[in-house]
Amino acid sequence: MSPAARTRPEHSDTQRDELEPARSRPSFHPRGWALWQRPKRTVAFLLAMELVTLVGLGAAIANAPPPNVADWLRCAILAGGATIHIQLTHRQEERRRNRTRTVLIDLTAVWVFPAAIILPIPLALLVVGLVRVQRWFIARRPAHNFVFSSVTHGAAAALAHLTFGALGSPSGSATIGIDALWEFLAFIVAGLVYEAVQVAYIGGILALGAASAPTVRNVLGSKADNLLEAVTIGLGAVTAILVVTVPPAVGIMAVVTVVFNRLAEIDQLQNDVRTDSKTGVYNMRGWSERAERALARAGRSGNSVALLMLDLDHFKWINDTFGHPAGDDVLIMVAQALGEVTRPSDVIGRFGGEEFLVLLPDTDQDTVITAAERVRQAIGELAINTTDKRGSQTVITGRTASIGVAVYPDHADTLDSLMHAADRAVYVAKEAGRNRVSLAADGRKSTNPTEHRGTTSR
Repeated sequence: MSPAARTRPEHSDTQRDELEPARSRPSFHPRGWALWQRPKRTVAFLLAMELVTLVGLGAAIANAPPPNVADWLRCAILAGGATIHIQLTHRQEERRRNRTRTVLIDLTAVWVFPAAIILPIPLALLVVGLVRVQRWFIARRPAHNFVFSSVTHGAAAALAHLTFGALGSPSGSATIGIDALWEFLAFIVAGLVYEAVQVAYIGGILALGAASAPTVRNVLGSKADNLLEAVTIGLGAVTAILVVTVPPAVGIMAVVTVVFNRLAEIDQLQNDVRTDSKTGVYNMRGWSERAERALARAGRSGNSVALLMLDLDHFKWINDTFGHPAGDDVLIMVAQALGEVTRPSDVIGRFGGEEFLVLLPDTDQDTVITAAERVRQAIGELAINTTDKRGSQTVITGRTASIGVAVYPDHADTLDSLMHAADRAVYVAKEAGRNRVSLAADGRKSTNPTEHRGTTSR
């Protein structure tokens, strides 16, 4: 695993938080913080962002109108809902946190985001503080993580408040105007600002602190993570409307968030079963399920489906020369490259070791050769920032892959036979000198594939 994947995130609501090992008992004394052992650029970024945020929050608080009775009542409702949610779901969240390899999304934004929208900034920050303190006593993550997380939440809430105030109704008005299109758009913009602040803060920490080249998935999370985050902020907007218009109905949101938290855990468990934890692509179980469905659709429609089987050349040399963590970084970057040069409909999986599979629906022989060559070139152009056996920074370049290609129904009529045809083609590419694409022979005529020559060999 990459260094980032070996650590665990400490998150709260929809926050994207920095990564820090959490095995040892955390200390609140600044001199004992693991922060000081991190790269200097990470420490500088973190402290600079905290200083700027604290100054900005101080100015925002000084210019905020004094809270009225309605504001305090709404603050109590949101704080109570958040407390019920956190206390009833903390075990689920801890299990999810311990299984998560990248960012972790939970649901307390259902309470923090509406606080940012409908409360004056001082009370919104009070809700943030109450949520964060409860998270601290439950999760007990490193102290500097807690401080930075809290500052990030405060910045996101304050800027979302100012954005909504500039575009929508003043926070604390008798109604939010749910029928007004303009105010609906104000909700969307405020939600985007709320998310963007967290991406900037936490993404910056993750990118600067990674020992190897940060991946989009590690910094920003998966598509499923971001979809869950969008739904969470949307629920927060609904909560804001209920607090202002029908306060007793907020109890329904407390129930919804508890149930939704459980559904999120189940979804993560299902995703873990089908995903390779090291690279983030499908494992063989997940890939096979998707591939079988694709072949079934192709059988009904009469379309072709192509399969690429990739074997990284001389992969053992990487592990022997740089160490296994460097080998893991190579696998991660290859998986990311595959995602960048294939279509959204293509199905990427890790076959095991240094082998990957890519299924390309609606693709014939001529098209798949072009796609395979594009993959081969992308792997050859990778510059992988990693560490050597002594922990020193190094860059691995010039890696190559041998690729076997098979097409359904030209070379095989089942998934297993298609994989066997592609596997035999990989061996032809290896024996022909590696770093090339080999097209399988027609399975109905021959059991031996033939190498595809031309621009694919060099």
